[in-house]
Amino acid sequence: MASETSENFEEAFRRLEETVAKLEEGGLPLEEALTLYEEGMRLAQSCQELLDKAELRITRLQEAFAAYREEASRELHEDEPAYAPEDEEDEPLAEG
Repeated sequence: MASETSENFEEAFRRLEETVAKLEEGGLPLEEALTLYEEGMRLAQSCQELLDKAELRITRLQEAFAAYREEASRELHEDEPAYAPEDEEDEPLAEG
């Protein structure tokens, strides 16, 4: 599935580049230019949506990894003995 999304993005981006190049060449009749512009806007939106989804997946992976590291660190520290000073008592301060 991941490769399918990547291919869809790559294809849409390739088509967007072609559309922009045609518009930049100029010399097109108004209706054809408008049609190409509309197609370019749809392709740009599609590419942006695919990028947004990819960014969300990355964010979720980073959050999951951070939670895993935090839990692993917590478990590691649970196995360590806690610092407990032996026989330390609060001594009253000497009045001078």
